[in-house]
Amino acid sequence: MFFASDFLTANNTPFSYFPIVLQLIAALGFVGITMIATHLLGPKRKTKDKLINFESGIEQMGNARQPVAVKYFLTAILFVLFDVEVIFFYPYAVNFRELGWDGFLAVVAFVAFFMGGFFYIVKKGALRWED
Repeated sequence: MFFASDFLTANNTPFSYFPIVLQLIAALGFVGITMIATHLLGPKRKTKDKLINFESGIEQMGNARQPVAVKYFLTAILFVLFDVEVIFFYPYAVNFRELGWDGFLAVVAFVAFFMGGFFYIVKKGALRWED
């Protein structure tokens, strides 16, 4: 005999996804209703002072579309690279006893690889801002 409770406890039925769909509908509905309500109920006082760009209280000077030095992007990429290196130390720190000497040698090789890269970028002058 088939009962409704059997249908609710089945592993791979379309009804298993009903809570997820219901949560998605509720979230999208909340966002939609909130956006419409703020658009309809919010203040609409547009003045000249409110329509100009505000940059942290600093007066605008020149064009915002001027080229940015490549050094800025290079420094940002290097920061991300070495930040990711630090993230890889967390699993080692948690499991260093279980990894033994093989794990220690792997971390030493990992650090040596990145230190070699660091010395290379210092030698190439990637961190020098003066031109």
